[in-house]
Amino acid sequence: MSSDHVSLERHGAIAVVQLNRPPANALELEFALEFEAAFDSILRDAPEAMVLTGSGRFFSGGLDLKVVPAYAGSDQQVFLRILNRMIGKLYACPIPVVGAINGHAIAGGLILALTTDYRIGPATDSLFGLTEARVGIPFPAATMAVLQAELAAPDVRYATLTARLFGPEEARARGILDELQPTAALLERAIEVARDLASMPADGYRRIKHQVRGAAITRIEQLTATDSDPMLQGWLSPEAREAAAAILTGSRGG
Repeated sequence: MSSDHVSLERHGAIAVVQLNRPPANALELEFALEFEAAFDSILRDAPEAMVLTGSGRFFSGGLDLKVVPAYAGSDQQVFLRILNRMIGKLYACPIPVVGAINGHAIAGGLILALTTDYRIGPATDSLFGLTEARVGIPFPAATMAVLQAELAAPDVRYATLTARLFGPEEARARGILDELQPTAALLERAIEVARDLASMPADGYRRIKHQVRGAAITRIEQLTATDSDPMLQGWLSPEAREAAAAILTGSRGG
């Protein structure tokens, strides 16, 4: 299936999922639901591997700061539950998932990239970073579990607490990206890597992936099953709404 903002293509046994919500493929409630439904549909179709990519100059810019900070408390909770569930499904995906990180991957967009098994970035001026602190938005529990599992502790500290943006070379040095490719070659290379990963025994790959990620996967499953993310008690404060507005109007740097 394809939807308004998520397109699906098959390249033989490889499924390519493209986020396509211009201009920044930013996440909000309806888009998150579309993405989750598309992901579930892909797994039912039983591909051997998957490629996740974006469109335009963005992989994903994270939360839609025009929409999400204005959510009422009940909508914040619904959205947060969907985010945790979606991140958990991606991170525990039983088949290989290759990230074709075609452009900017910022905040929640960078977390999406980190859920993939192998990450190919653009040899361009694209930006990467975890800028949540600049808009006063704490991390949902599932995203923090992925972040702490995928990056070394000093890189988690640096990326989250400086909340600065950096280029692809630094992203590769910090373990966010595995390799860089010219933009024109990026998707083809991602499909090539996906085919290679899919050539391994499928059950063995699935089990080893769970061995590597098991602690984080279990943590995410527990918090979604028990509805125990602390952010459900109060995620986005008035301060966050003011900071998001300042970022959008250009009156605060980032």
